[in-house]
Amino acid sequence: MKRNWISALAAFGLVAGLSACGENMQSLSGAPKGDTSPSAGTGVASFTERGWQAGDAKSWAEQLKTRAQYGMNDHTRSP
Repeated sequence: MKRNWISALAAFGLVAGLSACGENMQSLSGAPKGDTSPSAGTGVASFTERGWQAGDAKSWAEQLKTRAQYGMNDHTRSP
């Protein structure tokens, strides 16, 4: 009975130890994209807020200021 437990424990340890060897190599495919400014946008229209023009840094800064003042400021949102 004790021998069955030892062999089951050894088999479990062998399987657990070899499972770490099955990971595939991770590498970049192609050249990495260069950094772009945040005001360049994502290129997806559904992520664009009204009043913001993609590529316009002044419009980007104004939109961030508006969001910080009205959307994230609990003092102005509370009654």
